[in-house]
Amino acid sequence: MPVELIATVMQIESCGAAQIASPAGALGLFQVMPFHFSGDEQPLDPEVNAARGLHYLARSLQLSGGDQAQALAGYNGGHGLIGRPRSTWPAETLRYVDWGMRILEDVRQSRLPSPGLQDWLDAGGAALCRRAAAAPAAN
Repeated sequence: MPVELIATVMQIESCGAAQIASPAGALGLFQVMPFHFSGDEQPLDPEVNAARGLHYLARSLQLSGGDQAQALAGYNGGHGLIGRPRSTWPAETLRYVDWGMRILEDVRQSRLPSPGLQDWLDAGGAALCRRAAAAPAAN
């Protein structure tokens, strides 16, 4: 799996904060929903969270035939979106894919710092990163 895709998802999901939880209940680095974990797993353990998040992302990439935009849509909105027309995607998913693809393209073109990342930060990503930075550290 492309490391740039992994880093982009982790950035957009949690700003790299292992202990963050969303208002919707998603948890950790990859903002994985609780139902993806077995009863004995610790969702906020970075290794456990990354394993579950990466598994879901890899499955999204596989289902999309390697199409990273479709994989991002599947990661954000569920695998059922993969292959559906963009016009049927929720607005949140459209934004997620647009930001993700802009950041990925900046990395591919060696545009660093990334204008796409800066635009994401300016559009609300900075607030997520501030919340992530304020999240309690793991024990």
